[in-house]
Amino acid sequence: MTSAKKSSHFVSLLACFSPHIGLLVLAFCFTIIQVALTVYLPVLIGQSVDAILLPNNWAILLPLLLKMGLLVGVTSLMQWWSPLIYNRLIYKVVGQLRQDVLFKLQGLPFSYLDHQSKGDLLSRVTTDTDQLTTGLLMVFNQFFTGFLTILMTLFTMIRLDAFMALMVIGLTPLSLLLANSIAKKSYAFYRQQIQYRGLQTNMLSEALEQEDLIQQFNAQKAFSNDFKAITKSYSDASLKAIYYASTVNPITRFVNSLIYALLAGVGVFRIMAGVFSVGELTTFLSYANQYTRPFNDISTVFAELQSALACVERLFVILNQADLSREEGQPLDGEKIDGEIVFENVCFSYDKDRKVIQNLNLVIPPNSRVALVGPTGAGKSTLINLLLRFYEVDSGRILLDGLPVTHYNLDDFRQQIGLVMQETWLKPASIHDNIAYGKPQATREEVIRAAKKAKADFFINQLSEGYDTMLTDSDNGLSKGQIQLLSIARLFLKEPKLLILDEATSSIDTRTEGLVQTGFENLMKNKTSFIIAHRLSTIETADLILVMVAGEIVESGQHDQLMQAKGVYYQMRQAVEDPKETFTH
Repeated sequence: MTSAKKSSHFVSLLACFSPHIGLLVLAFCFTIIQVALTVYLPVLIGQSVDAILLPNNWAILLPLLLKMGLLVGVTSLMQWWSPLIYNRLIYKVVGQLRQDVLFKLQGLPFSYLDHQSKGDLLSRVTTDTDQLTTGLLMVFNQFFTGFLTILMTLFTMIRLDAFMALMVIGLTPLSLLLANSIAKKSYAFYRQQIQYRGLQTNMLSEALEQEDLIQQFNAQKAFSNDFKAITKSYSDASLKAIYYASTVNPITRFVNSLIYALLAGVGVFRIMAGVFSVGELTTFLSYANQYTRPFNDISTVFAELQSALACVERLFVILNQADLSREEGQPLDGEKIDGEIVFENVCFSYDKDRKVIQNLNLVIPPNSRVALVGPTGAGKSTLINLLLRFYEVDSGRILLDGLPVTHYNLDDFRQQIGLVMQETWLKPASIHDNIAYGKPQATREEVIRAAKKAKADFFINQLSEGYDTMLTDSDNGLSKGQIQLLSIARLFLKEPKLLILDEATSSIDTRTEGLVQTGFENLMKNKTSFIIAHRLSTIETADLILVMVAGEIVESGQHDQLMQAKGVYYQMRQAVEDPKETFTH
């Protein structure tokens, strides 16, 4: 990452603190008080040392000791309060940043998400934000305190003795130069570490999701070898990053110890020359220690900050992506939808080298029941994705009731579309909440009515808690067919104006499918419906059957018409009825 990009991401991160400016100012005030009192303490210590050497010293020494006790007490309170405020502030900011990244991901177009691995995105939202939290805690709890300590101590040392102060000023930059040089090396390896960690998380995520497939094909050894390779790369990058980061503190401590010893030697000679008191040397050595110690802390923070900045980069790469324009467009009133869908010269490709749909022209009358059939990869699901605006067309346009779908507000437009796919999904919640996912305000009566229409009410009532049964990631032992029935129930509850059924009954047994189809018949009345089905027998009653091959509609018509034409549709039916027949397209 270039310095300009790094600075840009750092400025963006600072902007995240603007809503909490009051808390930030309060924490800064406490830090300033804490540092000021810490810097003032060596002055009292030096005066106490000189007082010991005087006769009848208690009159001078006692007030100094009382001041020191009060100073230590107040400083301790500041040291207790400041981290509490900083921690509260940072966890709020990073928590909101994590929420923003997650919300952003849900609003990004599929064309971006298709090129990202799930594991890497998961790593960014979880591990990277945790790493950023650690880095920010060190910056606020150590860097600011150390930086202020250096400034205040330097100012006080110059007032005490300019010659000794110049010695410290001339020697300490050596620590910073060494720390900065090492930090640059560690940053590069921290970036590699984070990238390999994302790959590792992605492999684990895929393996857990596809464990049955791995075992079925006896691919355990191949997966293990791939995972070992990624783990080794991750380990190598981590070791190099940790190695360089770990050398910062010892090197700066060594340099600072040499500075301290040199100052002590010079101070002793100046005392012997009568230009310095023992108390002044004690104060100055305390300041020299205070002045050099923050460099150790800051150097450690620099090493940790490199990892945090690498995480910031990965987070803001997502946040800076252009998302879908959800707020733009005109409101769409579902009661006024007729349901005419028109595709005008639509072209689309997932990548520029291979066209999926070319110059598609199609008019679907209102309230039509349209079936899409064709071989795998023909473009059926792509057509639905374009209609849902999961992807935008490369050229041409799609119209709803005479107006481009881009004319409407995206959320309003999708609210009028009901989709049931072959791959189903349930969230960790009650059965009631899962059915009401698209209509959270639905009453229990509405949910039960939808479940009955989807033929899911029978098995729901057999569960121990009925509609209040909590579902987890393991789905509480529900079969795939039962899960799909719950997904179908969502559709009956929402009652959208446009329906899309993508293999909606593929996981349901034949008897239940017949019952659900009866419900679908009622739901599809006076609605424009799209049906994708590999079981050709389920789409014989469609008003219009579109046969797609290689992104083009090669045939269209009703079942009887297409069978009489003896074209592609006829061959597909024959191939189903007689497996020996070969489908030639």
